[in-house]
Amino acid sequence: MGSPIPTLLPPYSQDVAPFDYHLFRSMAHGLADQHFRSYEEVKNWIDSWIASKDDQFFRHGIRTLPERWEKVVAQRWTIL
Repeated sequence: MGSPIPTLLPPYSQDVAPFDYHLFRSMAHGLADQHFRSYEEVKNWIDSWIASKDDQFFRHGIRTLPERWEKVVAQRWTIL
């Protein structure tokens, strides 16, 4: 058996999925102090939260993708 292949990035990192960062960072702020008692409450909250965001919110997240990907690529080379 050979040596294990080294992992270039940690198993979890905010930088691994930069396309999610805009969405989930904003969602995390909305989730502060929320307490759910059922799956239905969670689903309803998520549906309501998404509906409350205008097109500009999602456009901004999409427009920042190239910059975020550049940061991920640059960080990957520093890890190597």
